[in-house]
Amino acid sequence: MSTASQPLQLETIEQEVQQWLVNVVIGLNLCPFAAKPNRNKQIRIAIEDNDSEDVLLERIYQELKRLDETPVETLETTLVVAPQLFSAFEDYNQFLDLVDALIFQCGYEGTYQIATFHPDYCFHGTHPDDAENLTNKAPYPIFHLIREESMEKVLKHYPDPEGIPERNIARVEALTEEEVHALFPFLNKR
Repeated sequence: MSTASQPLQLETIEQEVQQWLVNVVIGLNLCPFAAKPNRNKQIRIAIEDNDSEDVLLERIYQELKRLDETPVETLETTLVVAPQLFSAFEDYNQFLDLVDALIFQCGYEGTYQIATFHPDYCFHGTHPDDAENLTNKAPYPIFHLIREESMEKVLKHYPDPEGIPERNIARVEALTEEEVHALFPFLNKR
């Protein structure tokens, strides 16, 4: 994460997130639905460089409104990146309750869902170093805003969508140590 002596470089952050998206999410096929919108430039990377949770919650709300007001052909999905917040995964996880409440209060339940990514992501019941956590590790805390209607459409045509998590775990568990270092350079900085 950035410190006061290292000002945020938004362009660098965006490049790191894009690299993670291309090399990990798409490259490892962790999300079989990401390649097409990425190719069509329908994925927005929105960086909130403020260190206020209130400001971030407002930004997520504004990005949900943007999705609401923009045709899916132009904007499929948004990654809200919070490089100044949530160095601890537990804090990030707690903030998700506020995001879920926002979605509910704004009447977006059933319209949008959130996928979650963090540099220290750890699934319940796993050890922090377990390989399966790599499926949700990202260079920065990220809130992925997903259109449920779009997800439903692609899932109708995808064989065995229920098996995606297990295939993803098998894929990341099969990575060599060298591949992990190459694909997840942000873990090497910790």
